[in-house]
Amino acid sequence: RERERERSAQEVLRDCGMDYLLEALETMPVTEAAMCWGTLGTVRPFVNFRPERDARALAAAMTNKDVNTLVRILTNRTNAQRQQVAQVYRSLTNQELVPGLKKVLSGGVQAVLLGLMMTPPVFDAHQLRNAMEGLGTDEQTLAEILCTRSPEQLQLITATYREEFQRSLEEDVRSETSQGFRDLLLALLQKQRENIAGGIEYPLIQRDAKALVESVKPKSKPSPEPWIRTLTHRDADHLNRVFDCFQSLAGRSVEETVQAAFSGDLRLGLLILGEALCVCD
Repeated sequence: RERERERSAQEVLRDCGMDYLLEALETMPVTEAAMCWGTLGTVRPFVNFRPERDARALAAAMTNKDVNTLVRILTNRTNAQRQQVAQVYRSLTNQELVPGLKKVLSGGVQAVLLGLMMTPPVFDAHQLRNAMEGLGTDEQTLAEILCTRSPEQLQLITATYREEFQRSLEEDVRSETSQGFRDLLLALLQKQRENIAGGIEYPLIQRDAKALVESVKPKSKPSPEPWIRTLTHRDADHLNRVFDCFQSLAGRSVEETVQAAFSGDLRLGLLILGEALCVCD
């Protein structure tokens, strides 16, 4: 998710005509190992990290309204390192870092850096709320977050959402989404693994694959229930075997089948979920 925020940062800064600030984002070091929230994070911890030095530099930068320094430091630290800097800043100044940033910054740069200062679950909770409040619903954002987080992460996001907004995430999803897509998202928020983790259950693999094939028979209305149940109640290893078995039985891939059989938000959610599960493998 942190990499998604970096892409958002670049887009906002470019839209604001602040190309000179993109250098700090475009030169961020990366590594192959997952280092942060979710499964696709690639931000490398800053070498020779000194939170007290960073905190003092940020304090001086805010006094001098030195936006370049704020961007350089905050975009070149992992989320965990930024949280350490915020704690040290609080100890040194008896003030919170985020309110100070709000006073100094404005517009797109403010939105980017304040987003980077959120912990991953808080950032996700705010993105979900933004996707559902007001007129219309941003189904893409809902799917990208809820379909790519682990059950443990979803539990934390749900609790954070209630803490931040005094609202139930499940109830908001229920009221702001349409049937099919709503059933998928609620199943993800409530999901319980039913296969044995670490084991290869060949009979269950066959049953799951056959149920998916049966649900999309030609000349019959596709049934989303088996897809929702299977994709939200099995772990990634099991599902990748189910997908292989499905392709052998159906003669086409899961992605091709979902594209042809379903439409709208449900198709979007199933495709994102399927892709995330394959990546987890």
